Amino acid sequence: MTPENLLHLLQTTQKCTFGCPIIDRSVGGGVACNSLTEIVSESGCGKTQLCLQLCHFAQLPLSLGGLNASSLYIHTEFPFPFRRLQQFSQAFSSSYPQFPNPSDHIFVEPVHSAQQLFDIMPKIEFFLANRDSPLPTRLIVIDSIAALFRSDFDNTPSDLKRRSALFFKISGKLKLLAKRYSLAVVLTNQVVDLMDSSDGISALRIGNLKSLCSSGRRVCPALGIAWANCVNSRLFLSRNEEVVGEGDGVVNGGELAQRRTRRWLHVVFAPHLPKSSCEYVINRQGVVGVESQ
Repeated sequence: MTPENLLHLLQTTQKCTFGCPIIDRSVGGGVACNSLTEIVSESGCGKTQLCLQLCHFAQLPLSLGGLNASSLYIHTEFPFPFRRLQQFSQAFSSSYPQFPNPSDHIFVEPVHSAQQLFDIMPKIEFFLANRDSPLPTRLIVIDSIAALFRSDFDNTPSDLKRRSALFFKISGKLKLLAKRYSLAVVLTNQVVDLMDSSDGISALRIGNLKSLCSSGRRVCPALGIAWANCVNSRLFLSRNEEVVGEGDGVVNGGELAQRRTRRWLHVVFAPHLPKSSCEYVINRQGVVGVESQ
């Protein structure tokens, strides 16, 4: 597939809503089908919650921005957040009473290693092709891809070569499934601190942002450049604490300064999207965008 063909495909393909018009607007209408979208961030930014939210809104009919579909949630970090899943389901059912049990259409599969993920690809395809259900499966979430590869391989030339080969095998199979079954595939990734100088290989600019910053420090996505070439789009979630009012977190003039956490979603790269970002908050109902002032 040529870059021009991929661009046209992603511009015209169906999208799955995040359930928030502000976030959807920042990412061109939602997560695109027929491709791999990566959500990368440090812990506490809400990438898992964004994925759980996406699994619910995928069930909506096409007219409301959904895929009229169920989802397959492959989790690699334990335990799975079943309590938060139920909170999302209750909030979703309150807004859409035609879905009394939305969690019934989210199929959870644990995976413990990168090799296991590759080995179950035939099982996943069989599941996609043979589901006799009013809601076919059209969303796959892998949360997180980094946990599999960072634990199974050493930092040796032979292991790094073997790891890269597995990158391309897994991503190639996921892209094939995405195209064959018109799937939206979402993967989460972690970050590592950027330790080397600005001219180091880890600091190489990829996409719209000169550098990625979160919690006041420079970071870069885990798994390196080889993995960056395996995904079609990358979204970055960041968080930073701000002091509200006077003071520095201690009593100052009889008043205690307050801190608040602000979170942002950025489009790092996507062949069909311009540079874009939006602020969001996380509450009991889910991940909600904030209109810019």
